[in-house]
Amino acid sequence: MIKKEMIAMLLAGGQGSRLGVLTSDVAKPAVAFGGKYRIIDFPLSNCINSGIDTVGVLTQYQPLRLNTHIGIGIPWDLDRNNGGVTVLPPYERSNNSEWYTGTANAIYQNLRYMESYNPEYVLILSGDHIYKMDYEVMLDFHKANHADVTIATMPVSMEEASRFGIVIADENKKIQDFEEKPEKPRSNLASMGIYIFSWKVLRDALIELKDQQSCDFGKHIIPYCFKNNKRLFAYEFNGYWKDVGTLGSYWEANMELIDLIPEFNLYEEFWKIYTKCDTIEPQYIAPGAKVERCIIGEAAEIHGAVINSVIGPNVYIGPGAVVRDSIIMKDTSIGRDVTIDKSIIAENCRIEDGVTLGIGEAAPNKLNESVYSFGLVTIGDDSVVPENVKVGKNTAISGVTVKEDYPDGVLAGGEVIIKAGDRK
Repeated sequence: MIKKEMIAMLLAGGQGSRLGVLTSDVAKPAVAFGGKYRIIDFPLSNCINSGIDTVGVLTQYQPLRLNTHIGIGIPWDLDRNNGGVTVLPPYERSNNSEWYTGTANAIYQNLRYMESYNPEYVLILSGDHIYKMDYEVMLDFHKANHADVTIATMPVSMEEASRFGIVIADENKKIQDFEEKPEKPRSNLASMGIYIFSWKVLRDALIELKDQQSCDFGKHIIPYCFKNNKRLFAYEFNGYWKDVGTLGSYWEANMELIDLIPEFNLYEEFWKIYTKCDTIEPQYIAPGAKVERCIIGEAAEIHGAVINSVIGPNVYIGPGAVVRDSIIMKDTSIGRDVTIDKSIIAENCRIEDGVTLGIGEAAPNKLNESVYSFGLVTIGDDSVVPENVKVGKNTAISGVTVKEDYPDGVLAGGEVIIKAGDRK
């Protein structure tokens, strides 16, 4: 192998349980975003735009769609003879078989992959954030400060700070202390979960903590490096960055794309976001259809009204249908005279004629109040909603449902129908 200055290790194995039925059968990084992309497209595009041509993608939970999407890395120009993109699932060793049990444990289990490139630096990334970042600028900062570890940070409100790893840094951005999700934060500079390590420092820390249960960067590796007097610095990022780990933040991030002046711009020539695209026909807007402030994917066929929504490829919206403030993913069919308000509908669903989604007042969800909230209707992959039923807010549907599943033709606010095994 040719020696690489910096390689990237992209953690993409998370279940994303806070996205509920959207991640029943798919890893969070493979969830559709913005009518065209998948979440993992953003860090992969950042890598190639930053000149990083060697990326290890660590997968674990429900990897089929993610693996199919990544393939050999052609859309991101990562189909290289030396380097490129490599999918790294857990594997059976001669003496034991072990799942990835923590972010750092996953990296440790792929030491041999990293050693094969003998890099100067290793970039650790998460596969489930929406943002654009030039990692080369962060590397220049790392070099200029002779850092052992550089943590990408961004300011958050003090009210939100307890949700993050919090960095306390001096005027030169040298880290004086690091607290993982503190109850009473002393700073509002939050870790983004993006790190650059000098290779020897990372390797030594991973080997030293190899027996640590569920070894994690924020809880174990960073405190270990700090305790051992390594040079830790905070690289402050001031661009758009969104952790789309909840249904509310996922919906909000999609809706921000269609603002009059979007905070996150997908149309910049100098920093493109690349993705795997199917070769399909153009979209079709029928006579009498209405489309207002939307993103519409290729091969979508619109006969009704679509307002302030994100519509994926090959979506059919029937005559008389009205879709507002919603996300509808690829290969989904919406029947005649359907009304959809503030809903997230996953891939390959069928919403039959006369259905109304998003009625009434919001009620706490009975299955998982913290997941199914924000006033949303959430429908998982491959689901069917039968004709003429009404569905309330803070609800979830998964699987092929029939009229008998809806008492008096209604799924009340806060209720759930799960027809596909043990999905949550």
